Amino acid sequence: RAKDLKTRLGILLHKPELGHRTGSSSKLQLGSRRRDSSREVLEWRESFDQLLKSKSGVNAFHTFLKTEFSEENLDFWLACEDFKKTRSKTKLASKANRIFEEFVQSEAPREVNIDHETREITRKNLSGATSACFNEAQAKTRTLMEKDSYPRFLKSASYQDMSRQAAGSRGTSKRSHT
Repeated sequence: RAKDLKTRLGILLHKPELGHRTGSSSKLQLGSRRRDSSREVLEWRESFDQLLKSKSGVNAFHTFLKTEFSEENLDFWLACEDFKKTRSKTKLASKANRIFEEFVQSEAPREVNIDHETREITRKNLSGATSACFNEAQAKTRTLMEKDSYPRFLKSASYQDMSRQAAGSRGTSKRSHT
């Protein structure tokens, strides 16, 4: 617990630098594939799904969630997406237990915010682990991010900076200079 608090305080103390890194990495992204990246950044505000479909969107959202100390929700969602791709029955069971112990069980190191009933359903689903055993918990976590964290991300300084740069680069590429 003390180590966890120290880590969180360290992140908080370096928060301006974190934001600066986000800005500079977005400049690099916009520089390499300017038009595609610009469109992509602007699409993130269209829907939460658009954000989750974009690798750079997920990275930007993850960086934002770290500043709010709530990245475990996205990490859990991503772990579930990866889990669903698992084909081996033995790997499925061991991955399911790892995900449950890390994110779902009460007092888990990176416990996600789900209700007791969903936690119990998920625990029972582990006995016959299938690729769908986390579906309910994943859906609740996704809804929480979409309704809570995602709107704050869109209002954040880092996203506002990225979208201003994207809008500016799209505008200059479409306009002819007179």
